[in-house]
Amino acid sequence: MTDLRAALAGACALAGASAIAADAPAACRAQSAAALTPVIELYTSEGCSSCPPADRWISTLKDDAARGRVVAQAFHVGYWDYIGWVDRFANPAHTQRQRQVASWNGLPNIYTPQVVRNGQDWRSDRVFTVAEPARASIDLQQTTPNAFAAAVVPADGVGAWGAYWTVTEHGHASKVKAGENAGEYLRHDFVVRQYVPAGDRRGPAQLTLLAIPPDKGHARQVNLVVYDARNGRTLQALSLACG
Repeated sequence: MTDLRAALAGACALAGASAIAADAPAACRAQSAAALTPVIELYTSEGCSSCPPADRWISTLKDDAARGRVVAQAFHVGYWDYIGWVDRFANPAHTQRQRQVASWNGLPNIYTPQVVRNGQDWRSDRVFTVAEPARASIDLQQTTPNAFAAAVVPADGVGAWGAYWTVTEHGHASKVKAGENAGEYLRHDFVVRQYVPAGDRRGPAQLTLLAIPPDKGHARQVNLVVYDARNGRTLQALSLACG
């Protein structure tokens, strides 16, 4: 999108087809497909004037995410809070992850808005490229209203792998009263409300998540991203929208 390219050009700097989640009322379960599901991470802030166009862009992925074609997440960071507006969705853990991504990519600093695709710094709005084979399989299910379990099996040849969970929500909004976006009414989708690293593993493993309760009026997605522990590249990812 043009808006995203403009946002990335003016960024604030600081030093394939996939599985569709099961919608059956009796069970909420999904299994990953053979193709890699693209993972988009947007690092954003309500205190950065370059971020609203990127926030609008990630919202355009809602239909693709609902069809299981992409896992999208908006990580709000707080390092612009000092300008005058505190981003209520920011978490220091999000900044820590962004720094890890920067290290994997050899970047000298972190910035907003930043788009990361499959663990790589991505200066483009092109989400879908040539389909790649997944290098892990995921079987993800809801076990109780707020508990989730996943069976992860890495492909042959995969050594150490890592994973993280997120709970994301749609339909949040803020009336910004100070800072660079003073007077703006900002709308947000894919907001990361919970981020839980699952550590590094080898071989097949069972992972579990106790999720925060749903926020009434904000559709919830539970996401699991599995990646190569050496470089952060996505091996496979999957989402559930269980309510």
